[in-house]
Amino acid sequence: MILYGIKSCDTVRKARKHLDAKGCTHTFHDFREAGLDDDTLTRWLAQVPYTTLLNTRSTSWRALDDAAKQDLDADKAKQLMLDNPTLVKRPVLEAGDALMVGFKAADYDQWVAQHG
Repeated sequence: MILYGIKSCDTVRKARKHLDAKGCTHTFHDFREAGLDDDTLTRWLAQVPYTTLLNTRSTSWRALDDAAKQDLDADKAKQLMLDNPTLVKRPVLEAGDALMVGFKAADYDQWVAQHG
């Protein structure tokens, strides 16, 4: 399992603690330190819509100029997330072909039981 996010995100911290408490072995991938590559994002977008991955409530989104936010489609959203990985809703948990975006403890427990 790989948990993607940024260290300073409270929700990512909660997810990491939860996985650790449940004894779930995982690798942490920090977007700020290790970036986000096109292959990974393409794989995710094949599983969930860009509207699920793109965090339009984030500080990073609000910092974008209006032109970047207009006429949004899948290709534009993908490029924005590649250019600004902190626009990705966090955390993203991946195990093989399974993907979970966001964190809710009960959902994680069920998801890990199926995919972990």
